[in-house]
Amino acid sequence: MSAEKTLAIVIRTVDFSETSGIITLFTEEFGKISALAKGCKRPKSPFESGLDLLTVSRIVFLHKKSDSLDLLTEAKVERRFRGGQKSTEHLYAGYYVAELLAEMTDRSDPHPELFHLADDILSRLNRLEEVARLVLRFEMMLLRYLGQLPELTHCVETGEPIAERGRTPFGLLAGGVLSRRARSGHRQVIDVAIETLHLLATYAAEDERWQSTEIPSRLAMEVRALVNRYLSHTLGKTPRLREYLRILAI
Repeated sequence: MSAEKTLAIVIRTVDFSETSGIITLFTEEFGKISALAKGCKRPKSPFESGLDLLTVSRIVFLHKKSDSLDLLTEAKVERRFRGGQKSTEHLYAGYYVAELLAEMTDRSDPHPELFHLADDILSRLNRLEEVARLVLRFEMMLLRYLGQLPELTHCVETGEPIAERGRTPFGLLAGGVLSRRARSGHRQVIDVAIETLHLLATYAAEDERWQSTEIPSRLAMEVRALVNRYLSHTLGKTPRLREYLRILAI
């Protein structure tokens, strides 16, 4: 076993014994890991509060090559998540970020860009920035970084660009938009506004345009419904935390 050091976000904690726990972390350099933290539940734990959910900590762990748990030996707090002290909605949004990281990533599959995205979104939630926009940005970029972003601008079957206005078919199984003539034969197809797709494309772009792009109230329900359905389809289930977030309960 080799000792490794990295930054990590605590995304799940499970009791292992009266004094120890199994901690799932999303790390900057090693992706998702699960590690045994011996003594972490003792009053004078060597980890202090470095293993609280959503905390960003600098950790040291013994990395095992097999499928067994890694062994966590040190966790020093870099930043605590305090957004939930003032807003339940921001707290649940943070939990939702953690759930998606836990459910949609594979063990020991590094995605440093996804780590930095999650770190940035949690920092913004800490500052009580608008939840709906932060959640949408995280969802769209998560899909991009994991190679599961749907096609939003061209028909997935013919390659032709979608119209500039109106509505167009979107295939959940097909993985994105369909032209009218390509719709036949596809299952789980819904009609969506072109404006909705443009908005999602902006939030999925690797630039900062999303920060100056509001979610219009006339599109909010359709945007949320489409993303909810696509993520549930990709995951194979509905994220548990979604029901606790009013803005995600469509």
